[in-house]
Amino acid sequence: MMKFLVGVIAGVVFAVVLAVILVAALALSFGRKGEKPSAIAASSVLVLSLEGEIPEVPPVDYSDIPFFRSAAPATVQTIWSALRKAEADPHVKAILLEPNGPAVGWGKMQEIKADLDHFKRSGKPVYAYLEAPNSRDYYLASGADRIYIEPESLLDLKGMRFELMYFKRTLDKLGVQVEVEHAGKYKDYGDMFTRTNASPETKEVLNSVIDGLYRDLVGVIATGRGKSPAQIAETIDRGPFLSAQAGSNGLVDGVKFEDEILPEMKSALRDANLKRIDIREYMRAAVPVSASGKQKIAFVAAEGDITRGDPRGDSAGDGIESASFVKLLKRVQDDSAIRGVIVRINSPGGEVTASDEIWHAMNVLSKKKPIVISMSDDAASGGYYMVMTGDPIVAYPGTITGSIGVVFGKPNLHGLYDKLGLDKELISRGRFATIDSEYQPLNSESRAKLREGIDADYRAFVTKVADSRKRPFDEIEPLAQGRVWLGEQAKRNGLVDELGGIDRAIELVKKKAKIAPSEPVALVVYPPKRTWFDVLLRDRTEAQIGARIDARLDAIPGLKKSWKDAHVSAWLHGGMLAMRPFSLQIR
Repeated sequence: MMKFLVGVIAGVVFAVVLAVILVAALALSFGRKGEKPSAIAASSVLVLSLEGEIPEVPPVDYSDIPFFRSAAPATVQTIWSALRKAEADPHVKAILLEPNGPAVGWGKMQEIKADLDHFKRSGKPVYAYLEAPNSRDYYLASGADRIYIEPESLLDLKGMRFELMYFKRTLDKLGVQVEVEHAGKYKDYGDMFTRTNASPETKEVLNSVIDGLYRDLVGVIATGRGKSPAQIAETIDRGPFLSAQAGSNGLVDGVKFEDEILPEMKSALRDANLKRIDIREYMRAAVPVSASGKQKIAFVAAEGDITRGDPRGDSAGDGIESASFVKLLKRVQDDSAIRGVIVRINSPGGEVTASDEIWHAMNVLSKKKPIVISMSDDAASGGYYMVMTGDPIVAYPGTITGSIGVVFGKPNLHGLYDKLGLDKELISRGRFATIDSEYQPLNSESRAKLREGIDADYRAFVTKVADSRKRPFDEIEPLAQGRVWLGEQAKRNGLVDELGGIDRAIELVKKKAKIAPSEPVALVVYPPKRTWFDVLLRDRTEAQIGARIDARLDAIPGLKKSWKDAHVSAWLHGGMLAMRPFSLQIR
């Protein structure tokens, strides 16, 4: 009885505390809507701290919840907007860049690097402070006017490598067989489950990719440090570097602690009143440049694996779910105030059916409004498929794109079940009723049946690309075959139109929408930023639960690469996949 009463009292206390927190959060949330933004100091140093994820889609903002005040990370678009605003803002005297292992690909790095270079053209300096920097951090900092490193730090600049992981021997021990069929000789998406090493095709593609990225790494550092590429390549071969070694090799300008940087900047800029302002605080206080024009351009961000998702189209999960994304495109289409659309895509692909649904909606939108496609780190396979509208495509030199191919895979767990003492009995009607059963392998007839679908989907994919790029099928097909291309390679092969980022996409969409080049435009971001209250009011759909499961899996050490990087979640949805054949983490 006593335990029961204690439990009841504890439950009541918890409910009261939760209610108080929710009421306080609501009060803070609604209170902030009416409060004026804080003023920006007359002599401000904009601090750009880059760490963790830098997403394309605005994440949920939980900053109004008491005891949970961590701000949502800035998106690529908000960083672009803040830096453009800071260029013309007389209050901002300089930028202090502090990269600390941002989890970004090469495309996002090239965007942020270009934004910093654009800021420098205003005549204002960029300073960089590095603490235990890796190659990504140094790439971003290399163009700064002054680079400082923490005294007992290590500049981990030693080149670049790819590591490929294969699970076949592990699966053999478990009694698991993964059966894969694919269209395109480079579509090696299932090789991690079926091979013990890289195929010749995989080595060919990855060698071409690493050559392009390493050339860019060396070239960017050489330009920033005023040296030749050959000198920088020779220097990198001596890395990594202790702080003093980084200085003696001309890679940094000074060895200092962080609190010594601002006095240095005050002296160099002859302004004793300099004050730091974090970029998130600056974005709240300043009117963003993306909202400064009368003409409205939609900036539609799409990021993650492509799946069908919740058929009601009401998902707060990660990734691109066709039902909800099609509804989002319809909202943009029906908004008469929107003059043009930039679709910002960052996706390795996903389900063929979902990609096709989005492709159709994109083409409907293209007939209603001017569109430009802006590719981020990734726009490969289904991510390339969905934007085949015939509209201009802008990619970064380091964007991963192409991968025009189709793959199907399923596990055969019969051997594992035998080891566990599990038995299954299949009772079926229909010749191919068990084609996707995990209890038996594919036979020759079922494999031939699968090939029909895979080959048909592959031909449809190549045809869509050929029609969109206005080229014959026979010219596009050799460029397909599931092969991944860097953006610069895709440009040479006619798979994208321009190399550039957000600035170039805006220029092109203004031209298509007949907006004067000098006229400012307001970027309207879709989907808009969501608060914790928006999430609270949503139903707990299956897709949301799946997103939460993914988050839990991310937290398990060592599992992320085998689950998320292999995009197993997309496999579990079934069907044919238009998925990039590998996931790149550059080290």
